Amino acid sequence: MSAIQLTPAQRKIHRAEAHHLDPVVMIGNDGLTAAVIKEAEMALNAHGLIKIRVLGDDRQAREAMFVALADQLNAAPIQHIGKLFVLWRPRAEKERTADEDRMAGPRDVKVLKYSSRGGQRPEVKTLRVLGNQRLTSGGQVKRAKPKKISVKKRTLG
Repeated sequence: MSAIQLTPAQRKIHRAEAHHLDPVVMIGNDGLTAAVIKEAEMALNAHGLIKIRVLGDDRQAREAMFVALADQLNAAPIQHIGKLFVLWRPRAEKERTADEDRMAGPRDVKVLKYSSRGGQRPEVKTLRVLGNQRLTSGGQVKRAKPKKISVKKRTLG
């Protein structure tokens, strides 16, 4: 039996999520080989929820493969319908290092300039605003001013 046990409601949610997925691993006539298990492991690490297609016609062999895959990959068996398997395993959270000195990246901002005549369409301009810039209410890009230090603090420090 696999390590992950799901309730029928959780299994139903994962079945619905897997409905539109295409198979990412194919099991040929050789059955479960080391290469197939390695590919399924990589796909589970990348996606979390995968479909696997089996090309063999023997139903008992497919059922045995389904259980064996779930056990070897520590994944929850979601669905076995025909020649398709659906397996799920929660993805590990990626560790992200926070850079304190990192500035905000550039972003594109759309600015609407309305005409003085009421019946015309507004002019749409796309401006790129960098991390050290700001957009004024008039639609102009201004640089952020450096923090000023008073004369008294400059002489003390």
